[in-house]
Parts: sequence; structure tokens; C-alpha cells
Amino acid sequence: MKNQIIDVAILGSGYGGLGMAAQLKQNGITNFQVFEKAPTLGGVWRDNTYPGAACDTESHIYCFSYFPNLRVSKMYVEQGELLDYLQRFAQHYELESQIQYNSEITKATWNADEQLWDLEVKNAAPVKAKVFIPAWGQLNKPVIPDFKGLEKFKGKFFHSAEWDSSTDFVAKKVISIGNAASAVQYIPEVAKEADHLTVFQRSANWIMPRNQQIFTEAELDEFEQNPDKFFESRNYIHNFRENGFDRTQVGTAAQQEGVRVALEHLHNSIQDEELRKKLTPNYEFGCKRILRSDDYFPTLTRHNVTLVTDGIAEFTENGVMTTAGELIEADIIVFGTGFASQNFNGELDIIGNQGDRLSEVWADGAEAYLGLTVPSFNNMFLVYGPNTSLNHNSIVTMLEIQHQYIVDAVKYILSEDVLVDVKQPVFSAYNQDIQAKMIDSAFSSDCSSWYKNAAGKVINNWPLNVETYRNYTQFKLADYIVVSLEAKQGEPA
Repeated sequence: MKNQIIDVAILGSGYGGLGMAAQLKQNGITNFQVFEKAPTLGGVWRDNTYPGAACDTESHIYCFSYFPNLRVSKMYVEQGELLDYLQRFAQHYELESQIQYNSEITKATWNADEQLWDLEVKNAAPVKAKVFIPAWGQLNKPVIPDFKGLEKFKGKFFHSAEWDSSTDFVAKKVISIGNAASAVQYIPEVAKEADHLTVFQRSANWIMPRNQQIFTEAELDEFEQNPDKFFESRNYIHNFRENGFDRTQVGTAAQQEGVRVALEHLHNSIQDEELRKKLTPNYEFGCKRILRSDDYFPTLTRHNVTLVTDGIAEFTENGVMTTAGELIEADIIVFGTGFASQNFNGELDIIGNQGDRLSEVWADGAEAYLGLTVPSFNNMFLVYGPNTSLNHNSIVTMLEIQHQYIVDAVKYILSEDVLVDVKQPVFSAYNQDIQAKMIDSAFSSDCSSWYKNAAGKVINNWPLNVETYRNYTQFKLADYIVVSLEAKQGEPA
């Protein structure tokens, strides 16, 4: 039996993968399949079910422009509504029949003889594809550090992205290891139930007020009946956030204004001088992810919550021993310790047309042209690849730009029966350019963050604003070696 041959294979069914599938379909490309390792769609909004899980980007810009979330209930919306949005999106574009669940692509190899991608799929037959589009995201592999003695702990523990919904925190002693983006959302909720909650903080965060806005039924009716009103809000927020890009640039007046707002928020929320000092960051504003919360600081003033800034020496049967020699007992430990943000390709083994493994090519840090494509990996386009994450605007807008680029490339590949391979000089010049532009960014300043690799190179974030990325990201044949598939071995067309 011959392997199934499809035009396009998409890995993942989160915002990146579903949006990619919808745009292919809208452009008449229907011979595609979405491969999802889980039994349902949704990506991070399926996986992160911890109490308080929500988006810290305004909901009016955290949706695709061609499928506006007109009845979203509030400006900073919870996980459930975002998952519902993705489910409605898949239904609207009739994508379900082309999503293959419980089907993890474990290996992708360029077949030089057939000029196709050979895909090995867990729990399913192998597949061949003319174009391969990994849409795996950047924050999808939870990490619990290798703490000394963790195996001794007799209580319950889990990562925030693998939340155990059966856990009862009532009358329990709870420890949270971590205090960043996820933790500032679940900590206020856990504190309401726990007998006592201890929060371990490695470094303080720059936290801006959230200023939640809940829409009335009348407002939602108006958005639905008059979408122009919704887009008026959407465009205003997009432009406001674009202007906020300057906050991520070292030494700007906008950055100083960001510092002022964050410190004012801290001072208004925390009266205790010692606690306030612990919560004041000692690094450049914007070097780490800037957080938004109205209830995290007040939670730390509760009688049943303690902030600990000492390090962790080891775990014991009953809790955590700090570097100061204090034993903090716990029944439950929640790890808000982040993700393997540098491991873009996860466990997937990808082998290009020269026999190189992508993991080896990226050994010193992931790089891609426009965050989308890598030399010697023919007809492969990444969604949300290296240097395309943001700290000032909506990643969904970035994804939409990437989807359009990939659609243009795929239409050309299929109509002309060719393969395309980004030119090495184009790739190299681009990455040198954006790293040079990173110099003035707070992302490059002296702090430890998930934006950087071990050598200190920023490989996750885009150094400019969204509209500049839009201008950069136009499919140009001149950037590629184009090979006709009529010639088996292939000569440049």
C-alpha cells in the first residue's frame, strides 16, 4: 500500500496551525492535513487549565482579523473563552475533517528521490507531503528543573501547564515555585483556598496594571450588529500597543514611563516597605516579559501568603529546604517554572536535503529567515518560529502575517511544481540585521530571560514593531533557489 501523498502537512492545532489551515482553504488549497498529537484542538489554550488562566493581550486584538471574536466577554479573557473561539473557528472553516488527532509527527525527512517530505506519525500510517509546516508554538513543553531531592517529596506536585484539576487546596499547605506569567494568575486563586501559600520568587517582575474591562450585553450586541464598532476598538488597541513598542527600547522616554507606571502600581498595592523592596525589579524594564495583573500584589499581602526570596537548597519528604536553612513544609507544590522556550522543534527529528538535522543546525541557537524558513530545508515553513515573539502587541497579528507569506509560497510551489530553498546569503544577512537591531532593545540587556539562549543571544523575540515585520515579510522569489521537480536531480530554474 502506497503512503498517502498530500500537498501540505501542518503540525499543530493551536492558533498557528488552525489559522494556517483556514488560510490555505480560503485560497483554494484543500489537499492538506493537520496533525495533532493530543485528542482535541487548542494548543496552549487547551493545555493551560490552571485557575485564573487568561490572556494578557487585549481580546480585541487576540483574534484573527477575518474571524473577529465579536462577543468576547471582557478585554483580558480567560482560557475557556479562547478555547471556545478556536473551536468555533475550526467549525466555521470546516477544518475538523482535516485534523488528525492523536497523531504526533515524530520524524520528518526530506526524500531527495521523490522530492517530498516523509513524515512518520505516531499511531498512524506514514505520510508524504510536498510542503511541511510546523506550527508547534514556542511555549508548549513544560519544564520542571532538576531540583535536588524532588523524588523524596511525598506530597503532590505538578506543573501549572499540567494542572491536576482533582487537587483540593482547602486546608493545605501549598508552595508555588515561580512567580512569572502563569504564576501571577494562579497564585491569587490558590491563595483563596489554601491554608497557607508560600511563593518562591527567583527575581521580581515588572508588573503593569491590567485594568480589566467587562463588556455589557448592550456593548456586545453593538459589536455583533455593527462590527465596525468592534474594529474601531481593535484598531485603536493595535495602534496603542504599536506605540508602546518604544517601551522595550533602552533609554527611551517611553521606557521610563513604563517604569513609572509599574512602580506606581507596586507602591499603590504594597504598603509594607520590606515586601515592596523584594518586589522591585533590579534589571532593565522589558528585559523579561512584562506582566499584567491587578490581583497578584494584593494577594501577597494576605495573612495566609508568604513571599520567599531565598533559593532552594533541596526538597525533603515534607517540603522545601531553603538556602538559608529554613524548612518550609508543604502538602502540594505547584511548579510555575516555565517552558523549554529555546527548543523550537521539541522532540521532532527534522532532516533536510543535505542530511542535516535541524536540531544540530540550531545547536547554537535557532535562526530562520523571517522566522519562517531555513536553508537546506526545502518547502518547509515555520509558524511562530525564531525571533517572531513579541512583548508589546498581539502574536495573533504576527501569525496572520506569516500565514499570508506561507500561502503565497505554497501557491507558487504547487502551481509551478517546484521546490524552494532560501538562499544562505539572504538567510545570513537577515539574521545579522535583526541581531544588530536587537542591540538597543531591552531584550538584550543584562538579565536572565526565556528570550535568550545560554550564550545570551535573543532567539525568541522580534526586535522591531509589528508593522515593520509586515513590511519585511513579503514572499520574493529572489530570496530563494527554485528547483523544478521535472528535473529529478533538480537544477535551478
